[in-house]
Amino acid sequence: MQPFRFDLCELPGETEGLREEIRAFLAEELKHVPKVTRAQTWSGSDTEFSRKMGAKGWIGMTWPKKYGGHERSFFERYVMLEEMLAAGAPVGAHWIGDRQSGPLLLRFGTEEQRQKILPRVAKGECYFCIGMSEPDSGSDLAATRTRADKVDGGYRVNGTKLWTSGAHTAHYMIALFRTDSAPEAKHSGLTQFLVDLKNTDGITIRPIKDLAGNAHFNEVVFEDAFVPDGMLVGTEGGGWGQVTAELAFERSGPERYLSSFMLMVEMIRELEKRGGDGAVEIGRLVAHLVTLRQMSLSVAGMLEKGENPALEASVVKDLGAIFEQDMPVRAHELLGMAPTVGEGSDYEQVLGYLTQTVPSFSLRGGTREILRGIIARGLGLR
Repeated sequence: MQPFRFDLCELPGETEGLREEIRAFLAEELKHVPKVTRAQTWSGSDTEFSRKMGAKGWIGMTWPKKYGGHERSFFERYVMLEEMLAAGAPVGAHWIGDRQSGPLLLRFGTEEQRQKILPRVAKGECYFCIGMSEPDSGSDLAATRTRADKVDGGYRVNGTKLWTSGAHTAHYMIALFRTDSAPEAKHSGLTQFLVDLKNTDGITIRPIKDLAGNAHFNEVVFEDAFVPDGMLVGTEGGGWGQVTAELAFERSGPERYLSSFMLMVEMIRELEKRGGDGAVEIGRLVAHLVTLRQMSLSVAGMLEKGENPALEASVVKDLGAIFEQDMPVRAHELLGMAPTVGEGSDYEQVLGYLTQTVPSFSLRGGTREILRGIIARGLGLR
């Protein structure tokens, strides 16, 4: 039995009509958006754009219609995602809710949670963040220390979540808390909760600036915050299995190899203007890109079949981060132009933004060490 597989997978022919529709929409919506802004892709946020996507039926595409979804295929959703990312659309507001929090609630949430929240997500009107990482624990989710102690009617939460993207604008957080601190309950003592960030006392959200000067990361502090029983997701003590299933959605998508795509486009344009010889290097980058796309598309095929691609998703995420972090280095070597911030050509500014941003690509969604540990276990090496 092979430890993991990446079956060849082709997009159905009927997805081409959707692709053309999305391209026409993006050509109009993004025609005045600067290239350096587009380089932010799924880190960029525009709530009005999210609502327009919701109106088009491009959020919650695979979800049941009774929850505001559209019951389309994972392949159609994949086409939508890669067109948005390749164009640099500002999808960050709704991204997490569409990518993983919504599917998590579909699988583990209560009917009340689904009915109340998912239709708003599908409309592009409700946004999520992920409460996993904590100070001094990195990507080791089993080291979660934020406690949720049972009290009358719910849980009293104390602790801190860190590097929480979008918490300052999100309506809800799917949070992993410790409900049992016994030494033998390292994994079985974890539980997921749906936290209302707009209407819960005892929560402080502090933005953290990154190297590029953006403040989309946050520290979220819980001080005797009350979370009602009805906001528990799945089962108490079942958080470890649920969160690992959730991470498969986070790690496998085209954002894992298209976050630096705008730089590749601008690099090719700059080479064309110069008439320079960069065909071999560009060919190498394109070959890597196409390979990663095929691997990611294979994961989409597994999701379409209802399978769990957790291991394959970890491979895609790790290799995608290497590819994307290598892109600014190759761009600088090929063209010899320095990155700039706030001035210069489109190429120089896109290079400047990504040079500052790509170090985070091997942290988000699990560090390289964590991912390779998962892969090693899948290969039977540990």
